[in-house]
Amino acid sequence: MSRRYRVARTAGVGRLGTAVNLASAVRSAKRIAVVSASAAALAFAAATTAQAQALPAAPPVAQPECIAPAKSGGGFDVTCRLVRTMFDDARLVTSPVRITHLLGGIGAVAFHSIVATRPADPSALVAFSAGSLLNLAQGKFGPYTEKDVRWVASLGMDYGVVVVRKDAPYQSLKDLVSALKANPNGVVFGAGGTLGSQDWLKSAKVSRAAGVDFKLMRFVAFEGGGEALTALTGGHVQVVAGDASEAAQLLAAGAPIRVLAVLSSERLPGALATVPTAMEQGYDIRWPIVRGVYVGGKVTDADYRAWVESFRQLMARPAYPKQRAAAGLFPQTLVGDALTDYVRSTMADYRQLAGEYALRVPRAAPLP
Repeated sequence: MSRRYRVARTAGVGRLGTAVNLASAVRSAKRIAVVSASAAALAFAAATTAQAQALPAAPPVAQPECIAPAKSGGGFDVTCRLVRTMFDDARLVTSPVRITHLLGGIGAVAFHSIVATRPADPSALVAFSAGSLLNLAQGKFGPYTEKDVRWVASLGMDYGVVVVRKDAPYQSLKDLVSALKANPNGVVFGAGGTLGSQDWLKSAKVSRAAGVDFKLMRFVAFEGGGEALTALTGGHVQVVAGDASEAAQLLAAGAPIRVLAVLSSERLPGALATVPTAMEQGYDIRWPIVRGVYVGGKVTDADYRAWVESFRQLMARPAYPKQRAAAGLFPQTLVGDALTDYVRSTMADYRQLAGEYALRVPRAAPLP
């Protein structure tokens, strides 16, 4: 074989090998592209599924309303603003939750409105608190009982506080009690609500701690805790036995107030962390305040369950503790049947408490 032939043959084999390798590379590239596209599609599908699974259950209506049964700035308003934050942040509603203020009787007018005119309306949530239950237990909501509405969710727990102006002579709860003992008529309490309201009862407990007949206690009634605290800062009353959430927001806004005691078993975290409990100061005065929402008693089971599940999932989100803390509330999440049982138990306790303070207590209707 000549040298020229061997060179030519070798060159031919090289060209053939190059062609084969190129074709193989093209096929491999196509396989990689197909696999990559499939992987991308699977990843997108997984992400979409995860996102759908992470989205809380939707409420039964796209544009809900939250009714706050007092003026802006009080505990009911705090509850409704928290509801709006929860649903707006999760993008479960087409427009921000509408907040309506329906004043009267610390919840009585709102309760009557829902039961009498909108019992089957799934769009209307109504804020309630321990004060609502206390008034309901005393028969202040007319012929209605806790069975006339459906209890949806407790968003958190609030606690009572004893508040004075920053320039008041009282530096502690003991100072206030001493002043009451020395001159019961010299101290005027402001209360969100009239005789028998929760603010009145907290004030009565402070008076009783001073050995003063609560029937002789001087107090001025206001339409909600926010209005009572406004009167305090204006110098129209000397003391307000209000709520921690309201007091914390006033302090954050720079209001000239001093919190003498929190009415909880332990000190509260956050803005009131340095405030001692009444128990620390030698007075067994505690007042937990549930805050939540209910709907009309004739709302369908399907719509009611949708509300319950939506709140259950929203309160399980990582964002909720921060949202709740921003509203000045503390952990307590009850929904549906668990909340209904809590309400019934609390109502029984309040009926007994009302009897101790000679307040009107209707005969309790038998529960199913």
